[in-house]
Amino acid sequence: MSRTVITLLAAVAAAGSLARAEQQGRGETPAPFPLSNAIRERGSSVTGAFEGWYYDRDGSPNLLVGYFNRNTKQELDIPIGPNNRIEPGGPDRGQPTHFLASRQWGVFSIRIPKDFGTRELTWTLRVNGQTNTITLHTRPDWILAPFEDPANRNTPPVLRFAPAAAAFSGPPSGVAAAYTTSVGVPLPLTVWAADEGPKINVPDAAPARNRSRGSPNAPPAPPPLSVAWSVFRGPGAVTFENAKPSIDKANGGRTTTTAAFGAPGEYVLRVQANDSTGDGGGGFQCCWTNALVAVSVSGSTATVY
Repeated sequence: MSRTVITLLAAVAAAGSLARAEQQGRGETPAPFPLSNAIRERGSSVTGAFEGWYYDRDGSPNLLVGYFNRNTKQELDIPIGPNNRIEPGGPDRGQPTHFLASRQWGVFSIRIPKDFGTRELTWTLRVNGQTNTITLHTRPDWILAPFEDPANRNTPPVLRFAPAAAAFSGPPSGVAAAYTTSVGVPLPLTVWAADEGPKINVPDAAPARNRSRGSPNAPPAPPPLSVAWSVFRGPGAVTFENAKPSIDKANGGRTTTTAAFGAPGEYVLRVQANDSTGDGGGGFQCCWTNALVAVSVSGSTATVY
C-alpha cells in the first residue's frame, strides 16, 4: 500500500472521529442505524414532510406540512421542545406531538405573513437517537392548489360537526370543534361527510360497469368516501371505538364513533376525509380534508377506594 493511500485513509478516519466527537459535544448520541433511515417496525426516525404552500380562501399564505414516520408499527409521542421544534417563532407552531406510523399527508398548516418573502422556517424532530430537520418556504415552484384540482375541478370532501354547522374542507385551519369530557367516559364524535367528486374530464362510467363482465381494460372502481380519526396531541392514551366509522349516506353522510381518554388534560384529535384520490390526493395535494378538534378532559386516573 502506497504512502499516499495510507495518508488518505488516516485523514478519513480522523474526520470520522471528529464528526463523532462533534455530535457527542452537541449532546447527540450517534445513531446505531444506517444513515439511510431504514423503514422498520420500531426504532427508526421521523421526518417532517413539506407538502408546499398555498393561499387560503381569505388570501392569506399558509405552509402545509405532513410527516413520515419510518416505523411501521411504532407510534411516537414527541413533546414540543428541543426534540420537536419549529424555528424561528417556535418551538410551538401548531405541529403534532403524536406521530402515527408511516406517511401522513397535510397534517397541519402554518399561517405566515404576506411579506414572508424569502424567509424560511425549519422543523426539527429527534427520536430514537436520530435527528431530522426540514425547511419550510414559499418558493414559487412549491405552490399548491388544495381546494380544487385544476385538471378535473375535483374538490376536497366537506366535513360538518352538526347538520347545519359551518363546513370544513381542505387543509386544517384552526379548531373546527371543541368538546369536554372526563377520564374514562366515552366521548361521542359525530361528523357529517359529503363529497361532490370531479366536475370535468371524467371518464365514462361504462368501463367500470363492464368490469363485472370481465373486461380486462376496465379501470378499478374508485374507493368510496372515507373518514378516519386519530390523535394529534395529548398527554395520554386515546381509545377510539372505531377509528374509521362507516358513513350513513341515507342520513346525510353521518358518521359516529366514541373516544375514551386515559389521562386528564388538553387533547387535539384529527379527523381526515379522503375521496377517491386516496391518501394525500395520490401525491397531488388535492383532494382530501383534515380538521382538528380540541378536547378538554377532566378527572383523575387515580384509583378510588
